[in-house]
Amino acid sequence: MACSGCDFEFASDRQFTVAKAAAELQAYRKGRLGPTTRLLRDGIVDAELNQGTLLDVGGGVGPLTFELLTRGVSRAIVVDASAAYVASAIEEAMRRGFADRTEVVHGDFLRSASQLPSAHLVTLDRVVCCYPAYEPLLEQALGHAEHAIALSYPRDRWYVRAGMWLENAKRARRSGFRTFVHPPQRIQEVIVRAGFSLVRRRVTWVWTVDVFARTPRR
Repeated sequence: MACSGCDFEFASDRQFTVAKAAAELQAYRKGRLGPTTRLLRDGIVDAELNQGTLLDVGGGVGPLTFELLTRGVSRAIVVDASAAYVASAIEEAMRRGFADRTEVVHGDFLRSASQLPSAHLVTLDRVVCCYPAYEPLLEQALGHAEHAIALSYPRDRWYVRAGMWLENAKRARRSGFRTFVHPPQRIQEVIVRAGFSLVRRRVTWVWTVDVFARTPRR
């Protein structure tokens, strides 16, 4: 990314506040799951990739992690740049009895990647759009993915770009946090070049949800 990791973490803390973390955690406890999170969970399970270890990049309060831990994943690491989200993820892991199977790391994934282990599965739910320089993010995530990577990212449509422009305008003074629509074809090229093949894809009006598995060597 072009800016420093500290700048990203500062903007993340201002955008993803204690109030937002509490609201998301309350919604999850009531059984409400975001559409991309639900589609990622179902795509991973349908592809039978819900096993081994998980590295959930930008995992927020942890809904995707906890959903997969109840469906076969043995152990998980959640990484998030928001201190409020990290605290909520730790709280929920303890409440659900997953504390011994879950590690929660505070920080920008790009800065902490070298200290993190690889995992059977890496997930990035609505994370690629948070980085202006998305290729280094993907390359680090792919380098940690032993067997599969699953991610959601915005569709490149005029109405998605318009909505994101409005959201960024609102955030400009409040937090300075920005989101981006990156070229979907380029995202897929980076992943395929790293040795992965698309095995599941679901699309909503706004989001593309992809599951890739490592291509077997011949």
